[in-house]
Amino acid sequence: MRTESSAPSVPRAAGAPQPVALPARRHLTVQPSGAPVLDVTIPVHNEEQDLERCVRRLHEHLARTFPYGFRITVADNASTDSTPLISARLEREIPELSAVRLEEKGRGRALRTVWSASEAPVLAYMDVDLSTDLNALLPLVAPLISGHSDLAIGSRLARSSRVVRGAKREFISRTYNLILRGSLAARFSDAQCGFKAIRREVAQRLLPMVEDTGWFFDTEMLVLAERAGLRIHEVPVDWVDDPASTVHLVSTARDDLLGVWRIGRALAVGALPLDRLARPFGDDPRDRQLEGVPGGLARQLVGFCVIGALSTLFYLALYAVARGAMGPQLANAAALLVSAVANTAANRRLTFGVRGRDRAVRHQAQGLAVFAIGLALTSGSLAALDAANANAAHSTEVAVLLAANLAATVLRFLLFRAWVFPARRPAATATPQSPETPPTTAPQSPETRPGCAPRSPETRLDHATRHCAPPDRTPHDRGPYGSDPHHPDPHRPDPHRPDPHHPDPHHRAPQASDPKGHAR
Repeated sequence: MRTESSAPSVPRAAGAPQPVALPARRHLTVQPSGAPVLDVTIPVHNEEQDLERCVRRLHEHLARTFPYGFRITVADNASTDSTPLISARLEREIPELSAVRLEEKGRGRALRTVWSASEAPVLAYMDVDLSTDLNALLPLVAPLISGHSDLAIGSRLARSSRVVRGAKREFISRTYNLILRGSLAARFSDAQCGFKAIRREVAQRLLPMVEDTGWFFDTEMLVLAERAGLRIHEVPVDWVDDPASTVHLVSTARDDLLGVWRIGRALAVGALPLDRLARPFGDDPRDRQLEGVPGGLARQLVGFCVIGALSTLFYLALYAVARGAMGPQLANAAALLVSAVANTAANRRLTFGVRGRDRAVRHQAQGLAVFAIGLALTSGSLAALDAANANAAHSTEVAVLLAANLAATVLRFLLFRAWVFPARRPAATATPQSPETPPTTAPQSPETRPGCAPRSPETRLDHATRHCAPPDRTPHDRGPYGSDPHHPDPHRPDPHRPDPHHPDPHHRAPQASDPKGHAR
């Protein structure tokens, strides 16, 4: 058992520059050394009653159902009972288990410590009581292994989840997630389910940005990942509440609300460098340019119109309040200035998807230039109205301003799209590849088809998430063992699945055949 006094920082070579983008998501491959693909962390604090039983149950499940290398890490958070002794004994008895001792409490601190030091490409954690049905573990990590998603979470609030717990915990859980949706615009359904996974390269960038070391760690990690545009996969789970849980609901709820306030304030002022979590250009299919299809125009137009309508109402309200105190011209300028700053910030984040503080000042300066054009249009309309009718009614004045503001809105969209927030273009020079990152492009072979990974003698981690079935298998015959997915037989060997612990050097993946039956 190794002891950690505090959570280490993410390892980085001395003097190495901060990468500008995450590497592209790719399907993970089995390493010939048999290194674990999955590292499951179990944070514990004074769990001498349940630790051994739950760890052995988890190990038996992984050894029986998970087809690739794995490791279980018990992270002891300053336990004062016999938990450290039990962890040390289990470490000696189970080769796939390691134990880490921390001298400070905190689930977030434990996860940060273990995940920062782990070399496994997929990192997961679950509560020691194993309230979540373990059959959801493979569906949880499969999207991360395949390269489809960046994070994965279990959800007790999904429509197909089956949950057994008291009304009090159900009410608190749903209320907390409603608060997250209303205050932080979170789209994930369950922030506090103790059943999550993340790709290691994402964790290396994300963990240094997460400040909380306790129960709010999960929420902060998910909010930052979602705001940065990372893909979060949700798995409906079967979950049975542990009546002996030692979680203090009142103190946990208080800390969570304080964390929501802290994150909301940081996001509002742009204090979080979310651009560090950006994927390279071309990783998002929306980056692709199709002939005759303007990329993202419809979505941007809808978002801009909604924000423009709200900004117009905000502008009119400010103008009506300020007109009596400073006259129509000054009221118009002040109202337009405030609404323009808010409009630029909202369009920057929501319409054009620009995140982080990079070039934020420049964007606001360009937005003010666009504001000056709008000011000229609206002020000119007021001057023209005054020249035509010096005693025009207030309703006429508002109608003229409304028409001029709508014209300025159309011009603002065109300038935003073409000048302030132009579409990203691929870099002229290729980004150097890291030693562990495969090349981003490769010549296609005849057997490489759109949507299907090329087959090769190298063992691939595509068994659990295969999307391209061999011709002799139907789409309904893709269970984890190549049998009925609703009734898998763990004791029947699968000829399509190689043994990761004893790979056959002469094994070759079956070749696909063309419609005439000839091998490709």
